Amino acid sequence: MSRPTTTPTATAHTRPAARRNALPGRLSPGMACDTAFRIIARRHLDAVIAQHDGTCRGDPEALHQIRIALTHLRTAIRFFSPMVDDALRAGVWAELRWLNNQLGMVRDLDVAIERVVAATSNELAVIAELRAWDEKRAESHRLLTRALQSARYRRLIDQTSAWIKSGPWSTRRSKETIRLRRCSLADHASAQLAKWEKTLLKKARKLAKLDIEKRHKLRLLNKRLTYSIESVEDLFADKSLEKQKAVLKQLRKAQRCLGQLNDDARGQALAASLNGAGPDAAAHFHDRKREKRLLRTAMAAYRKLDKTKPFRSSDLGPALEADD
Repeated sequence: MSRPTTTPTATAHTRPAARRNALPGRLSPGMACDTAFRIIARRHLDAVIAQHDGTCRGDPEALHQIRIALTHLRTAIRFFSPMVDDALRAGVWAELRWLNNQLGMVRDLDVAIERVVAATSNELAVIAELRAWDEKRAESHRLLTRALQSARYRRLIDQTSAWIKSGPWSTRRSKETIRLRRCSLADHASAQLAKWEKTLLKKARKLAKLDIEKRHKLRLLNKRLTYSIESVEDLFADKSLEKQKAVLKQLRKAQRCLGQLNDDARGQALAASLNGAGPDAAAHFHDRKREKRLLRTAMAAYRKLDKTKPFRSSDLGPALEADD
């Protein structure tokens, strides 16, 4: 159960303008990487914009979805590096990180409040404790709404949109940058997915020994690979679609476990920072048996994933001529 604070909002940033040069609706294996990046990044930026109003109203689900869309967008930028590594990328990235930080505190509080409600059977006790959580949530949401209605947010949307469409990355004339833009999506995606999967599995083998911070970094690697596979889902068909589903099943299982462990760590930190929540507030988020169970489940998922062969270009369809 979430307990959002409703705050009146100003009119949200205008919806995406109609684009004069419409992009294809779907990805294709032989599509050039510059076109593919524009399609994927635009999809996720539009999804961020679509959840703006609901997030300002205090809807926890809208907040959850805007964070997912934002993470997808940031992952797409990483996925197409170094092609998009131009002079403006660092500024775009810094602003997207700023927005993610604004959203993160309220989302962490929503998750923590749900956990407190679920873990407490004494109604009077939970009412007293939730007062402190709700006050913190209300304060954080006011700051978030102010950020989402700010000139900085509007500039972020406009500048990111313009950069995706025609940033310096799209016109650089060196042989290497031209090669990267013209590379087929199937070739680039298969190489990038295999590289990220190798890195993830190497670190996952040490999961039982990782501390909270390193577990968090592993979770981010897991999320990066998961979201990238989802972003190029148009490319999977027939037998490769079954392989994609099998890989995503294990990645999502590990992601849920690592996410819950991260929520526990964040909940403990938030509880320690609250005034009036009581001395036992952090106890809701500390359960050694639960931690062991989640770690076992995640490790089992990674063992199964390790037995799956990395994606190849042929898994993503034949390398056709690049789309116009």
